[in-house]
Amino acid sequence: MESDGRKEGETPAAAAAAQRGAASLGVSVQEGLQHAKASVVGAVQKAMAGSEEEAAQADLRTAKAQVEATDEAEAKKKHLAG
Repeated sequence: MESDGRKEGETPAAAAAAQRGAASLGVSVQEGLQHAKASVVGAVQKAMAGSEEEAAQADLRTAKAQVEATDEAEAKKKHLAG
């Protein structure tokens, strides 16, 4: 291994691409965790809802949180790529 952290024969471009790939994977894992959290919180809110309207609002909040998690992850991945 060379002193800058690259393997012998690995180009700087390949090393940068590998780092971007790892960062993208981390963003995807974080997105999945945010989706799971939104689902759990939504299920609890729906279970505790006192009416159909409150249950529907809990479903909407869950969907909104999941969309926000996806949008945030896409923005981070776009930033990593560009």
